[in-house]
Amino acid sequence: MIVRRTILKQDIVKKLYPNSISIKSAMQQLRNEIDISPELKKKIEQIGNSRRHYYTKQQLLLILEHFCITLEEFEKL
Repeated sequence: MIVRRTILKQDIVKKLYPNSISIKSAMQQLRNEIDISPELKKKIEQIGNSRRHYYTKQQLLLILEHFCITLEEFEKL
């Protein structure tokens, strides 16, 4: 399994929220989830800029840890 250095946010939300009506609403759900956890939000911002169209691998791992999902499980989604 090869994980890229950066992962598009759209690709992440497609896997985390498969029943969402659209990519836009899935992105909003992810933003809401991050916003209600100030600790997670702070850690993500400390690792790198979160205002881009992608997350780094380290940021992805933090998000997956918040959802209690391993990287292997994420790849299978």
